[in-house]
Amino acid sequence: MRTKLSVLVLVLLLPASIALAEPEISVSAPTSLGGLPLEIEVTLIDSGARPATVFLDGREIGTHNLVPGANPLRYKDEKPAAGDHLVVVTSGSLATEAQLRLIPGWLSILPPLIAIGLALITKDVLISLFLGIFGGGLILFDWNPVVAFAHAIDRYIAPALANPAQASILIFTIMLGGMVGLVTKNGGTHGIVERLKPYATSQRRGQLATWALGVLVFFDDYANTLIVGPTMRPITDRLKISREKLAYIVDSTAAPVVCLFPISTWVGFEIGLIGTAFTEIGLANDPYTTFVATIPYRFYPIFALVLVATLAITRFDFGPMRKAEARARDQGLVLAEDAAPIADYGSHEVEPPAHIPKRAFNAILPILTVIGITVLGLYLTGTAGLAEGDEATVRSILANADSSRALLWASLTGMLVALLLPLIQKLLSIREAMGAMMGGFKAMFMALVVLVLAWALAAVCAELHTADFLVALASDSVSPAWLPALVFVLSAATAFATGSSWGTMGILEPLVIPICHSLSLAAGHQIGDDTYMLYMLASIASVLAGSIWGDHCSPISDTTILSSMATGCDHIAHVRTQLPYALSIGLLGILVGSIPAAFGLSVWISLAAGILLVVGGVIGLGKWTAQRA
Repeated sequence: MRTKLSVLVLVLLLPASIALAEPEISVSAPTSLGGLPLEIEVTLIDSGARPATVFLDGREIGTHNLVPGANPLRYKDEKPAAGDHLVVVTSGSLATEAQLRLIPGWLSILPPLIAIGLALITKDVLISLFLGIFGGGLILFDWNPVVAFAHAIDRYIAPALANPAQASILIFTIMLGGMVGLVTKNGGTHGIVERLKPYATSQRRGQLATWALGVLVFFDDYANTLIVGPTMRPITDRLKISREKLAYIVDSTAAPVVCLFPISTWVGFEIGLIGTAFTEIGLANDPYTTFVATIPYRFYPIFALVLVATLAITRFDFGPMRKAEARARDQGLVLAEDAAPIADYGSHEVEPPAHIPKRAFNAILPILTVIGITVLGLYLTGTAGLAEGDEATVRSILANADSSRALLWASLTGMLVALLLPLIQKLLSIREAMGAMMGGFKAMFMALVVLVLAWALAAVCAELHTADFLVALASDSVSPAWLPALVFVLSAATAFATGSSWGTMGILEPLVIPICHSLSLAAGHQIGDDTYMLYMLASIASVLAGSIWGDHCSPISDTTILSSMATGCDHIAHVRTQLPYALSIGLLGILVGSIPAAFGLSVWISLAAGILLVVGGVIGLGKWTAQRA
């Protein structure tokens, strides 16, 4: 009886099982830009591969052998115009379709322009960033304000918090904030100020000390910013150096320094991009050697570092920075009266009690702990990531290091050391110490919100293909000699619009290297000859230099935000005062560096001429403005 029942059940379930086994196919065609190569994704739910044909508006555009799972398809020569299009995919008896909505390319740059423009006009970063995100949502979701508002939260802002790499930055930042609160409360920061008093006796020496410390912390730009800013802020405040000037020095000795050192957390990322592109074009050059060879061609970061030192030595400033420095010097106001710093370090929770000794050791040890654990973490994660048989060189270790994990370990250890020191010395009670740590956390809150919104806006720009549109604007064929200058401008515009130097490098480096290769061959040069390599080195360097320039100028850049936060500066004031300097040096880098070097002038002559122009320009402009004052 049981056997008959089992057979009956199997017979009844057989049609259902056959139905479940039927292959299924689906196609997704997300919102994209008109005029760009068509991209769709076909998903096959089946146990084996099967052929399929794709139609666009009734016209066959390709045949493919689909494999189970997602099949991303890209059609380089199919660039449908903005508007609605129909994509149909057929495979045997199966057929499916999807509506493709293409928007005009210029709409893709509106969200970052809205955020940047409103931030500069209103001086309210939070509202400006959110309106940029909301504006992108309107474009993406058929101008429906309710859907755009909802997705601003659940599709862009929430995932920005969930991203592991970005969450690591937030945790690293907040723990360093706790450490800063502790070393301020335990008198360590005041102790450093007392120790440096005999040396940092003038505004010139204070600025040079900040510049030198920024150069010394060369291994990571985030660590650089969040160590140098809080350490030097009490000293520069005492010397009546404006917070705007401090933020500028910190920002301009972070990414520029890190990108110029062949040993840093940037190296692995860069050589990975270069190596992948070299493999695609069949170039046998070593990616790391190429990376090092591009250093002299990175004119913007080199000239930026020279400018900071020159301004510090001469004490000449121009533009909005000159007014900020005059305010601090003459009125003693390191911040403008209407300033709204995105990190509040003036809370009574972190002010040290009057009776405790001010020991520099209590600040220096946590700072050295952060630096030491970061280096150790890079070594441990880098060696763990080496493949079997790989030689453990500094280059290979850094190429495989996980900087996010290293910085997390370092910030937590530094905070714990800063917590234990005053307890061991009986300078603070556990309640006072925990209150100081929480005060440091709270000081970071505004900056963390700004960072999350900036990342959410970057996600909107990625979905709108903002970078692809900017690249397409400059995709016409040009002489390879003009490519480095064009690449610098394109990288700068992309980083400015998206607020991400790393994102810009990740997008453009794999595109620029093949373009340079093709243009060089078309101009009659041979692979690997001197002229070919000149164009290649200059173009690769221009991606990195332009990315840093755009990152410096953009108010939605994470490193610009971190610089404002670490120094307790009004964020928009930092952007406004830094912008004239960055624009000047960026233009100088193109005219004196990128263009002449690509046309055959020795890179060393370009560097020497640029440095002389920076120094001479500051002295000349400084004297001229002083005479007119």
